[in-house]
Amino acid sequence: MSRTKVAVIGSGNIGTDLMIKVLRTSEHLEMAAMVGIDPESDGLARARRLGVPSTHEGVDGLIALPGFAEIGIVFDATSAKAHRHNAARLGPFGKVLVDLTPAAIGPYVVPAVNLDRHLDNDNLNMVTCGGQATIPIVAAIGGVAPVAYAEIVASIASKSAGPGTRANIDEFTETTSAAIVEVGGARRGKAIIILNPAEPPLIMRDTVFALVHAPEPDAPDRIRDAVAAMAESVAEYVPGYRLKQEVQVTAVPGDQPLDTLVEAGEPRPTHQVSVFLEVEGAAHYLPAYAGNLDIMTSAALRVGERVALRRDDRRDDPRDDPRDDRRGPARQPQEATP
Repeated sequence: MSRTKVAVIGSGNIGTDLMIKVLRTSEHLEMAAMVGIDPESDGLARARRLGVPSTHEGVDGLIALPGFAEIGIVFDATSAKAHRHNAARLGPFGKVLVDLTPAAIGPYVVPAVNLDRHLDNDNLNMVTCGGQATIPIVAAIGGVAPVAYAEIVASIASKSAGPGTRANIDEFTETTSAAIVEVGGARRGKAIIILNPAEPPLIMRDTVFALVHAPEPDAPDRIRDAVAAMAESVAEYVPGYRLKQEVQVTAVPGDQPLDTLVEAGEPRPTHQVSVFLEVEGAAHYLPAYAGNLDIMTSAALRVGERVALRRDDRRDDPRDDPRDDRRGPARQPQEATP
């Protein structure tokens, strides 16, 4: 089976780590181009040393590369604003875009939850690092009991937050909150990110807090089992992903005020669920404490490989008409909060 050629736009930490993952671990993808705007960036320097075609002229340089027509998938690891521009420039060329920014032009994709539903889209959004870590857990809880409210807190090492991450803080909270509802299935969602300046840097930690309506006596045990199973599913493509301690499911006290968290008219939640996670990076390019970057590149790699397999299946199946457009409408880009 031939490999699908891919390009990575963004020669910073995330893009470079993704390039290394494709080169070292992918069975279905082939690095065809590394794209940046800083000719002195380490990502472009590494690409040149590794024999990967590269350009420092951004998306226009990518389009001008001799092998551009053979590229099937483009990973964008720039910023939300840059991705909107890149998507517009690449639109006429029929590439599949895997968006590692919070731009949210295409549908939110979390591999362990909803990847199969979006394999035919031409723009797939990877939400955020916090979203990739926590939305699977919200979805697992929701598979057992309705989630009235879900709140996630992502704590990452300050050293692992580069200029792109810091520029996207507003989009992080907006995009993650929206995806907690749209993908995780919660009625309401909230996201918080903390840049922890501790030295030595701490591994990424994530907390999921959920309010659920689960009056059945066996519901707490089923929630714990569902969360554990989901954690194993995510760990299949993010080996450093793990539960930090046992899932806590406790009854909501009758006098605990919930009116600011639960929508009016909704049944009062019976239990609160607390899940504590840790994400250690694979250290392909970045330190192990940068689990926030590793989970994004690992999830994006999983998406790219599945998209490549889907493209092969469609080429091999004569009944699959390539003119059949099942992509659906794209989400309108989100703007950053002032």
